[in-house]
Amino acid sequence: QVQLVDSGGGLVQARGSRRLSCVASERTGSMPVMSWFPQPPAQVRDLVAAIRWICGSTYYADSVKVRFIISRDNAKNTMYLQLNSLKPEDTAVYYCAADRRLKVTYSAYARTSGYDYWGQGTQVTVSS
Repeated sequence: QVQLVDSGGGLVQARGSRRLSCVASERTGSMPVMSWFPQPPAQVRDLVAAIRWICGSTYYADSVKVRFIISRDNAKNTMYLQLNSLKPEDTAVYYCAADRRLKVTYSAYARTSGYDYWGQGTQVTVSS
């Protein structure tokens, strides 16, 4: 059973930055797809960024495309999400997710049912 541990959340002021990490318990090369899903209060989880582990291709929601950066470190089995120019509406619990099945379309990346493994979540609170 793969375990994901996400961390790096906290309280940050608007226009500030934060880096989230997601460490996998096994070699991440076996997980072709890893993604980040924030869940704002009383809302559903919604994809903001995904990465294809082998080739490094990335996908972003339009709302974060120039502000967030997803990356990975193969040697550390770790995925990152750099959050820049944060806004109060970015406040959410951020979950990392991983899956062994390749995905082709953005809608496939965005479907939460398409991921078998989830982190416990890390809270990011952006104050105005």
